[in-house]
Amino acid sequence: MGPLSASSFVFYLAIMILIGAVSAKIRTGSLSDFFLGGRKMKDWVVALSAVVSGRSAWLVLGMSGMAYTMGLSSVWAVVGYILVELFLFMFMGKRLRRYTQATESITLPDFFEARFKDRLHVLRIISVAIIVVFMVAYVAAQFNAGGKAISASFGLTTTQGLWLTAIIVLAYTMLGGFFAVSITDVVQALFMMLGLVILPAVAIANFGGLGEVLEALRAQEVSLLSPWTIGLIGAVGFLGIGLGSPGNPHILVRYMSSESPQGLRRAALLGTFWNVVMAWGAIFVGLVGRAYFPLKAQLPGADTERLFPHLAAQHLHPVLFGLTVAAVFAAIMSTADSQLLVAASGVTRDIYQKMFRRGKTISERRMVFLSRMAVLLLTFVAIGLGAAGKELVFWLVLFAWGGLGASFGPAVILSLFWKRTTKWGVVAGFVSGTLVTVVWNSTPALRQMLYHLIPAFFISAVLVVLVSLVTRPPEQAERELSEIRPRYRFRSKNV
Repeated sequence: MGPLSASSFVFYLAIMILIGAVSAKIRTGSLSDFFLGGRKMKDWVVALSAVVSGRSAWLVLGMSGMAYTMGLSSVWAVVGYILVELFLFMFMGKRLRRYTQATESITLPDFFEARFKDRLHVLRIISVAIIVVFMVAYVAAQFNAGGKAISASFGLTTTQGLWLTAIIVLAYTMLGGFFAVSITDVVQALFMMLGLVILPAVAIANFGGLGEVLEALRAQEVSLLSPWTIGLIGAVGFLGIGLGSPGNPHILVRYMSSESPQGLRRAALLGTFWNVVMAWGAIFVGLVGRAYFPLKAQLPGADTERLFPHLAAQHLHPVLFGLTVAAVFAAIMSTADSQLLVAASGVTRDIYQKMFRRGKTISERRMVFLSRMAVLLLTFVAIGLGAAGKELVFWLVLFAWGGLGASFGPAVILSLFWKRTTKWGVVAGFVSGTLVTVVWNSTPALRQMLYHLIPAFFISAVLVVLVSLVTRPPEQAERELSEIRPRYRFRSKNV
């Protein structure tokens, strides 16, 4: 990366830090401000923030690398989440937004405890444990991706790149909280769109056009141009990636932050458009990259996840190359910052405030300070995991994505749409989703058979239903609780 490229990249980083500094003065006065932006986020901000925070380095580095290896069969990996997130914007997000405001819930554990009147904090404890474990692994994967991008672009070591990525994310996340994260997500969405549209377009043009690229791919391996190479089970496995969206807290919190529940339906159109364009951009990067570099050994470190910055360095003007590298960081940071906030909210809001200091007055200023310290602590934990991690970004992200999706997805959906859901049914869903994810992912034969999210999600859903049917109906539990504490009444009309 030359002076021009470095300058444009540094310009992007300066924008991120500036947004964090300004946001710290605008909207970080309370815990709700720090973790939800005061529930005043505009629909277009929610749309772009929800989309880019869910994509991460998995799309820019991992997805382009998978398209390089598998060709058009990789398209099934994006179809699932695009359709599921359209459903979230249109229906589920609206209900979640209304209920969390009615019960003053700031976090997902808040929602579960309020929904099921859990005075023993069972749901809060289990959900926070799941969030922290999977989220820290997820953030570690993002930092790893940043290390790879820095290494391929600047010539630094992967470890040095990892530290640089973590410091940048830490700076604006600690300063501005959710508001800074959401606004930077909007800016980063523009950078991601820039990189994922301009790079494949220029690379294809330099190769001689799309027809030449397709001909080169056909000459290498005809199956690269067929979406059916992986077979029906493989396609279903990739479609199942979308099942992770309803259970990933860093996506759900976007709907909770919306200024208006009705705005989520307006956000659906913009969010879906952005999802489709970015997905196809990543796939075309992989395809044209395969045309240029038929052998994996031609890539830096023989690593397909370094294709994006490597291709950009060869085909873009230095200024555009710097902005394209910024697009990689945009994908990484737009997810890592959101996940750090969610994990930090689990430590400060759900554990410290709601359990250890329950019933005691704590100033909002102190809670925001403690939340910043939690972000700092979790960042260093993620750095340690990222430096020690050996797995590829794509698969490490899929593990964390699947674990959160299977543990929380069925529980959230059924809690919002099925009144018969019970506390112990949700507990069964939490535990089974997590255990199946770990066991399935740890068993080579099972892992090769099917993506763990699919069996884990459906086993979790079945157990939520079965256990709910054999445990005390929520109406009976509500009557008993209303006699003890009337203020805990379930406000079903708001759901």
